[in-house]
Amino acid sequence: MKPFFVFVKCQLGKSYQVAAAIADAEIASEVYSIAGDFDLIVKFYVEADADIGHFVNEKLHVIHGIVDTKTIPTFKAF
Repeated sequence: MKPFFVFVKCQLGKSYQVAAAIADAEIASEVYSIAGDFDLIVKFYVEADADIGHFVNEKLHVIHGIVDTKTIPTFKAF
């Protein structure tokens, strides 16, 4: 399995609804509320041969209330 993180910016006042929708979809390993330019950071796992871009577009971007994302791929765990 290949982990990656996504910063999620939500519509104003929608952070909790977006976080709940991500959790309810059972697509994420962990969902955290954060401060700064983004509202959430979400940890995902996909199969080693999976396309992260397709996953984000097809599974995450369809959730109502998301206005922007920033995907952070990972390469090695220490």
